[in-house]
Amino acid sequence: MDSIIEDVQIRKILDSRGNPTVEVDVITWNGFGRAAAPSGASTGSREVVSFPEGGVDAILSEAEDIIYSELIGMDAEDIVTIDEILREVDGTENLSAIGGNTTVAVSMAVAKAAASSYNLPLYKYLGGNFVNELPFPLGNMMNGGAHAGINAPDIQEFLVVPVGANNIVEAVFANSSVHKRLKELIQTKDSNFTGGKGDEGGWVPNITNDAALEIQAQACEEVGDELGIEIRPSLDMASSELWDADEGKYVYAQDGIKRDTGDQIEFVKDIIETYNMFYVEDPFDESDFDGFAQLTAKVGDKCLICGDDLFVTNKEILAKGIEMNAANAIIIKPNQIGSLSETYATVKLAKENNVVPVVSHRSGETTDATIAHLAVGLGSPMIKTGAIGGERIAKLNELIRIEEELPNARMATF
Repeated sequence: MDSIIEDVQIRKILDSRGNPTVEVDVITWNGFGRAAAPSGASTGSREVVSFPEGGVDAILSEAEDIIYSELIGMDAEDIVTIDEILREVDGTENLSAIGGNTTVAVSMAVAKAAASSYNLPLYKYLGGNFVNELPFPLGNMMNGGAHAGINAPDIQEFLVVPVGANNIVEAVFANSSVHKRLKELIQTKDSNFTGGKGDEGGWVPNITNDAALEIQAQACEEVGDELGIEIRPSLDMASSELWDADEGKYVYAQDGIKRDTGDQIEFVKDIIETYNMFYVEDPFDESDFDGFAQLTAKVGDKCLICGDDLFVTNKEILAKGIEMNAANAIIIKPNQIGSLSETYATVKLAKENNVVPVVSHRSGETTDATIAHLAVGLGSPMIKTGAIGGERIAKLNELIRIEEELPNARMATF
């Protein structure tokens, strides 16, 4: 009886871009769970629909009939059945009737309520008593592309990961230090820089892609030397945003260059080797499994080649990628697939096939810290959640708290 759902509440709240999203409360006889759904700017075409026509308000007006009546009286522990019921209630393949953001917020809130019913944190409820590893934070340092203005670099995210950090506190403050150093370095390249930031807290410089790559590597080296730990540069290229299907080329407007798939392979390979990249996300269009596979074959032992728009946290699509050796890492965003149980299934398949799961935020975030618990509980060795900003540090500070609770806590292994 402890975890029987007694009440469900859904409300409209702000995300970090000032847009509406949903927050869900689930109350059991002996527990409480709250979760909010984020939203993305650069999204994969195969993601589930965030909200139905009419947006958040449409959900609020129908929630009592389509959600409350189904969930009240169910056991919050039965998360798989609840997720299946939400899909049945929606009745569409892409969750366009009630929205993937709605279903994932409900799903995560239910899981948190189940954990709370037994006085457990979510990470321990999901991962068990032997969980003791913290994920390395993948921090966003500079923004370009869809997250920035017209004069910013074409590459969407310039990231860093403190691979030499000994604990999560050292890791998150290393990222913060690189972020600060980059502001100083940008000012030497861009005399008009005003300190502007993108959606995820990264600086938005008016410089070329090459200049951004150079100062990113410089900041990693300088801060790493000062702190005595290795910090590696990484990228999210968001190449679906660069791809021009009519021309069959990737268009780098800032540099005035167009690259076909072969050129793109060599371009990314050269970046990885020149700057000692640790991780490169979405280096090709979301439909180009072959391009991913060719790059992974060339540099997969040196760098994580990660699919986000390629896989959209979808188990079936990931299975195709595994068969083609298309990538050796996958971004995990629960709202891309719509439920916690489907997210778990994708993570499980990835880990069984040596594909590194990277639990990730979205560009339009909330202060909900659930993904910090998912990264620990699901055994993700990396978490992509920015470096600064209230909605980003909510996750990072939660990881610091989790580390204090873990017996024999240590950083993850790859």
